[in-house]
Amino acid sequence: MNSKTMKYVTNGTTIAFIAAMAIFVVYGMKTGLFTNKEQLQFLIRSAGFWGAGFFILLQYIQVVFPIIPGGVTCLVGVLMFGPYWGFVYSYIGIIAGSFTNFYLARRYGKNFVKKLVAPDIYDKYMAKLNHGKRFDIAFAAAIVLPGFPDDVLCMLAGLTKMTWVRFSLILLIGRPVSLIFYSVAGYII
Repeated sequence: MNSKTMKYVTNGTTIAFIAAMAIFVVYGMKTGLFTNKEQLQFLIRSAGFWGAGFFILLQYIQVVFPIIPGGVTCLVGVLMFGPYWGFVYSYIGIIAGSFTNFYLARRYGKNFVKKLVAPDIYDKYMAKLNHGKRFDIAFAAAIVLPGFPDDVLCMLAGLTKMTWVRFSLILLIGRPVSLIFYSVAGYII
């Protein structure tokens, strides 16, 4: 397969996957699946063995399509699977989604990101991009501390000169800290 054909296949697959996920998100929002804790718990429980896989997919979707609040899905994971497995499943889905966000921004650029990110958040963080290590430090802090739009920041990081290695290190080391916070909070609640 030549490089031009490979590019079309990659772009087509990416677009098809994003379209399928968007349809699922719209369906979930219209039916109340993502806004009703009982419905979500019922869906995951009724999936039996596949419940963990469904929850990981849900975490992935909530990162790539930041419509569902991540803190809510982390708490659902703790309620469904306990603090340890809720943390593990959340970590897998969130890390995969974060890498996807970085890749999509790196691959499709600023115009793509502007379609997915709220203008005020985009403008606020774009002012800090590519200013030496300042963005890297702010990005690492946002990943570690709960309450920041870190899913969006992963996408914005894809627009910077940040390397895949640096992004990976910040994400893989920093993300567990905020997830532990949500897991412990969910367990206490």
